[in-house]
Amino acid sequence: MRDPIWKRRHFNVASAALALWGLGWPVLAQTAPKAVLVLGDSLSAEYGLRRGSGWVALLEQRLTVQKLPWRVVNASISGDTTSGGRSRLPALLAQHKPAVVVIELGGNDALRGLPLEMTEQNLRAMAQAARAAGARVLVVGMQVPPNYGAAYTQRFANTFAEVAKAEKAALVPFLLKDVADGKDPLALFQADRIHPNEAAQPTLLANVWPTLQTLLK
Repeated sequence: MRDPIWKRRHFNVASAALALWGLGWPVLAQTAPKAVLVLGDSLSAEYGLRRGSGWVALLEQRLTVQKLPWRVVNASISGDTTSGGRSRLPALLAQHKPAVVVIELGGNDALRGLPLEMTEQNLRAMAQAARAAGARVLVVGMQVPPNYGAAYTQRFANTFAEVAKAEKAALVPFLLKDVADGKDPLALFQADRIHPNEAAQPTLLANVWPTLQTLLK
């Protein structure tokens, strides 16, 4: 006796799906979006801003609008230093398995007067850990005001470039370009004159995007 018609239909559908898979057609298969992990401090953590208005949130919106298969994990914490980022990174790499890691840390090291050698070591260790986990790395540089002294100011700015070169990472030289050194910088900062305001966030993204885009492959 022949099988009931519903069994024959089920067999035919399953056979067709297997045949298409064998031909290289991914039946109902979807590729999960890859992760961009942003490891930063208050400049990336929306300190003093409306939620969803910071440059990292704007980055996520841009990826969505452009239909790029990426998701953003913002692991930034206000007040964090390179030491804090270094200690947090291994767990973040294991949890999110990012394809790209953006390191935006170092400003608080300078504010606390921490040794530049330690900042450099921490940045290098983070870049190495990210690369060892299979991620591409973007180092986001920072600069300090001239009142820190010309020698320190130059050494601090050079640290990010030196780390990026040594660790074969991409580099954004100065996150606050055209904000801290713009025509009217006070108009782009919050009352503390340290943290950029909401109006400055698109400029921060504009500083990061061209370099980051080359890593989103």
